Amino acid sequence: MKMKKLIILSVAFVLSSFVIPQNREQETESLATPHRMLSNNAFTYGEELNYRVHYGIINAAKIKMKVDDESVEVHDRQTYHLIADGKTLSTFDWMFKVRDRFESYMDMEYMAPVKYFKSVKEDNYSDVDLVFFDHDKKKIKGKKKNMDCPAYVQDIIGAVYYARTIDFNAATKGQKFPIDIYLDQEIYNLEFKFLGKETIKSDIGKVKCIKIKPKAVADRVFKDDESITLWVSDDENKIPIRIEATLAVGSLKVDLTSYKGLKNSFSAKVK
Repeated sequence: MKMKKLIILSVAFVLSSFVIPQNREQETESLATPHRMLSNNAFTYGEELNYRVHYGIINAAKIKMKVDDESVEVHDRQTYHLIADGKTLSTFDWMFKVRDRFESYMDMEYMAPVKYFKSVKEDNYSDVDLVFFDHDKKKIKGKKKNMDCPAYVQDIIGAVYYARTIDFNAATKGQKFPIDIYLDQEIYNLEFKFLGKETIKSDIGKVKCIKIKPKAVADRVFKDDESITLWVSDDENKIPIRIEATLAVGSLKVDLTSYKGLKNSFSAKVK
């Protein structure tokens, strides 16, 4: 597996791994109607989150996640245009240069992607992926191939924002939740475990967080399927604050460094 998985795709995949379906039985029943209806009180237009990525002790890369300033219409549906840009720093480019962009067009009513786009440029490697989702028919139409999918499957960027709309207050310690993720012409059936709540010291100060243990795909990137831990702000915004991952070689740490345009007051931040 290429080193690209260690830097940007790993980060995006980690971020997407903590999504909670509302309820498996409830979601199945919802398929009898044209679309499920979910509310979003976590993010809004113009929100921007910035992260730094450490590979071991090296400050290696940065990631920007942004909600576009206005809705975008895709196939007669109004969507949030979600953008994630990842790039290695100039001091790391000599070792491995990354310029990646991911875009998700998330339906504003049922909070699942209508369209997903990926463009990665990593040293001499480049790849583009473009897919459209039909959740009623459980189909994905892609630039590279068409495939079946579970209803309301998430892409790796949209999953982050979908997760932020979920109420964690009902979760119990040790409880596991499943999630389906589309990535590179594959569907991954994942889950995560709720570990409770914890206040951490971060680049932006002390933050009250929800602590989560996603199940990773154990391969040549992650040491095992419990290699990842992440912390999400314990407030209405539910911002990813920190990710830590033990890799087969070294470790990865992602920290929020700045934010703007939040929909709600940042009440999880300890003054």
